[in-house]
This record gives sequence, structure tokens and C-alpha cells, in this order.
Amino acid sequence: MPVYEYQCSACKHIEEAFQKISDAPLTVCPKCHGPLSKIISHSSFHLKGSGWYVTDYGGTKTRAENNADKSSAEPAKSMCAAASEPSKKKDDK
Repeated sequence: MPVYEYQCSACKHIEEAFQKISDAPLTVCPKCHGPLSKIISHSSFHLKGSGWYVTDYGGTKTRAENNADKSSAEPAKSMCAAASEPSKKKDDK
């Protein structure tokens, strides 16, 4: 259910209400019984599931995951280092 915010015209009190979209808007302030009007407020949302930066790339890894990444990268480094060294012939001393 969405959260709606209303502001009283008389006392400037802001009231939050969990309402269905089909519910009638609030009209009376619970503090001073003055008139309420709906206000536009900042809304927040949370991205759930996979495929988002937060779930797939933005999170922190555990130590086990970091160690697994390092161990899988080490053989690649040694292969690259071996490939970049000039080959030595058996005749060379």
C-alpha cells in the first residue's frame, strides 16, 4: 500500500497515511480538525531480485569470495608471465 502525506492548512501538521489508491483522501486534521490537503513528497523504493547493480555488483564480498577470486586469478598471472618470458634454447648457456 502506498504512503500518502497530508498537510493541515491551519496548523501545518503533516500526517502520513497508509491507504489504498481507491481509498478516499483524508480531509480533517487529527490535531486541530482543520482542512488537510495532499502533498507531494519524496518517495523511496528498493530494487529486489537479481540483475540490478546493488545485488550483482555493488555489494561487498565476503572474505571467502575474495580469496576464491584471488586464487582463480593467480594461475592466469603465472601463465601470462611464462608466455611473456623469452624461450631459451638448450644450446644457450
